Amino acid sequence: MAISTNERKENKMGVMPVKQLIITMSLPMMISMLVQALYNVVDSIFVAKISEDALTAVTLAFPMQNLMIALASGTGVGINSLLSRSLGEKKFDRSDAAANTGLLLTFINFLAFLILGIFGAKAFIASQTGEAAIIEDGAAYLGIVCTLSLGLFFQVTFERLLQSTGRTIYSMISQLTGAVINIIFDPILIFGLLGFPKLGVAGAAYATVLGQSIAAVVGLVLNVKYNHDINIRLSEVVKPKGDVIKEIYWVGVPSILMMSIGSVMTYLMNNILIAFSTTAAAVFGVYFKLQSFFFMPIFGMNNGLIPVLAYNYGARNKKRIDEALRFALILAVVIMLTGTIVFELIPGLLLQMFSASQDMMAIGIPALRIIAIHFPLAAIAIVMGSIFQAFAKSIYSLIVSVGRQLVVLIPVAYLLSLTGNLNAVWFAFPIAEVVSLILSIIFFKKVYKTTIGKM
Repeated sequence: MAISTNERKENKMGVMPVKQLIITMSLPMMISMLVQALYNVVDSIFVAKISEDALTAVTLAFPMQNLMIALASGTGVGINSLLSRSLGEKKFDRSDAAANTGLLLTFINFLAFLILGIFGAKAFIASQTGEAAIIEDGAAYLGIVCTLSLGLFFQVTFERLLQSTGRTIYSMISQLTGAVINIIFDPILIFGLLGFPKLGVAGAAYATVLGQSIAAVVGLVLNVKYNHDINIRLSEVVKPKGDVIKEIYWVGVPSILMMSIGSVMTYLMNNILIAFSTTAAAVFGVYFKLQSFFFMPIFGMNNGLIPVLAYNYGARNKKRIDEALRFALILAVVIMLTGTIVFELIPGLLLQMFSASQDMMAIGIPALRIIAIHFPLAAIAIVMGSIFQAFAKSIYSLIVSVGRQLVVLIPVAYLLSLTGNLNAVWFAFPIAEVVSLILSIIFFKKVYKTTIGKM
């Protein structure tokens, strides 16, 4: 049922006390992302019980999987920014157009990865290793998660629509549903429990897409039933609006590229590490799963922070923007300091969860301790980056990401690998984060001065 302009009340993002608002907006997403992080870890724990080669195969599939998430999430950032800003400016036709056109773009994105999954999965894994067993498992896993990625793309978009209007509790329900389904079906499909066939690594992939698909259905139902700030109409979805697409991707493309750079980085880092051993690449994969326990809540907080900043930018409320940034920065640093402490104190215990061999323990313990040094610096850079996305200045986030991951991290890691000392390679992470923080501060000051400073 359509909602008239007069029926739309002042959104809570313009009136609720800021600290309470950020907690209200972010906590559901932080919790759901923690559950998602738990799934990522549990998934790898079960895969590691198959073999270390199986764990390595999933690690080598991750860059392409991350690219898929980057396209879904980056498009969602563009939708989120336009929709929240339009609501703040009371341009309700524009916010509806952002939602409906965003759904069309979501389907087109799925088609791209359907093709990649059918024709490119095996070649992608083979480009990183010559081990036949790893190629077979990696291609099976990657082919499934790409060709059946419709659920992933629509899950992300429906959750972004809920976040854009401040209904993060419903976004949490969608994401929690998908993660719980994943966790339940992982051991069932991997090991053939309860009468199901034993599918091994492919079982982990099927559990993943099953969870994503159910979460997408839940997200659709919640948007239709509870998201009264937007009107979703199939007749509008199939009518692309060029100006809306342009505005979505003006913000979204830098975000997509920024997240895609992570895929390039992990692909190149896998190639650097696998020159030492497949175990080194497996350790890198384990690190990515473990660090998500601390990074995912920060990203969840950011997902709650961005619409708050965008709405109050549209409403020209400088005081609320300043208060939101200060509170988010403190919260992020506290979370990441906790992560550093955990990685420094119990790295061996963390690795044991993944059935780590003695070789993996010897490589992994110093790796986790070295890399974790940069967590608090990353927290500051991530929160500063939220203002770039909220104010349609995502190009700065892209520059920071390129600087950190491609200009600094990979070249430094490669140069350090020439020493023949694997432990030296891990220092590339804190070195790159220092550069990232410097760039973030420079761009933050520039954006603040030219936008918020003139309010």
